[in-house]
Amino acid sequence: MSDVGESGESGEFGEFGEVPSTTLAEVLGGAQVMDAGIRPLWGPGPRLAGPAYTVRCVPGDNLMLHAAIYRAAPGSVVVVESGDLEYALAGGNVCAVAQRRGIAGFVVDGVIRDLGEVRAAGFPVYARGIVPVPGTKKGLGSLGEEVRCGGVGVRAGDLVVADEEGVVVTPAARAAEVLRTARERLAAEETQSLDDWEARHRAKVEEALRAVGYTD
Repeated sequence: MSDVGESGESGEFGEFGEVPSTTLAEVLGGAQVMDAGIRPLWGPGPRLAGPAYTVRCVPGDNLMLHAAIYRAAPGSVVVVESGDLEYALAGGNVCAVAQRRGIAGFVVDGVIRDLGEVRAAGFPVYARGIVPVPGTKKGLGSLGEEVRCGGVGVRAGDLVVADEEGVVVTPAARAAEVLRTARERLAAEETQSLDDWEARHRAKVEEALRAVGYTD
């Protein structure tokens, strides 16, 4: 089992919090976008951004997530691989303690419970749903190792951005490059009028139609 420790912060890439998931998806491609089943459990979609603290739980067991809230650094996004939808990985108190300790939020390939408490506290949780049945605390999973969440491989320190459009994972090694490209795209969009966008869009559509042999 790997433990990535308690210290650390989001660092120089905190600017990812200002970049929409849609822009990141355009830069990175679909392979870095979690499937649509990983969604905000209360809305409108609480925005979430930060470095991943990775957790793997044994199916039906939540021990490692409960351990993670005392180990993840403030600003971290706790990303969990679990493997079942029958047992809750966390509830209201776990989320409250995580929030109090400065954790940015949870992205969980699984389910939680006590949604009313979580929503009232304003703690961001992206997951597959809710279930009232708690998991056990007997299984040895892992902390800080690569996990698979929503179909995407996530390593500790990768940058996670989640909003109402989806969840996107930027590999830590590409963070500077992706952030620069995303900012360039956003800057270009800000200077483009709807008329300009429509003209360029229509030209692209017509070109694509010709390429596939469509004629009016």
